[in-house]
Amino acid sequence: METLNSKGSVQAGDALFKTNCVGCHGITARGLVGPDLHSITNRLNDKEIIKQVTGGLTPPMPSFEIDPSNMSNLLKYLHSLE
Repeated sequence: METLNSKGSVQAGDALFKTNCVGCHGITARGLVGPDLHSITNRLNDKEIIKQVTGGLTPPMPSFEIDPSNMSNLLKYLHSLE
């Protein structure tokens, strides 16, 4: 899987998060409508997170079309929240 083979960038992931995710997860990712994402990488593995983001598995989470590079950046950012 290309996403998992990419190193990703925390800064790029942070920018992506601030553009697409803060409305539900809050500017600090501590949750609003959506859950607190700190330590999410301890609860879900990277493949599960990718499925959640691209499939919107838990309403009201929408599905997102995201290219492997940006998904890698988002994963790197989420790992930085631990």
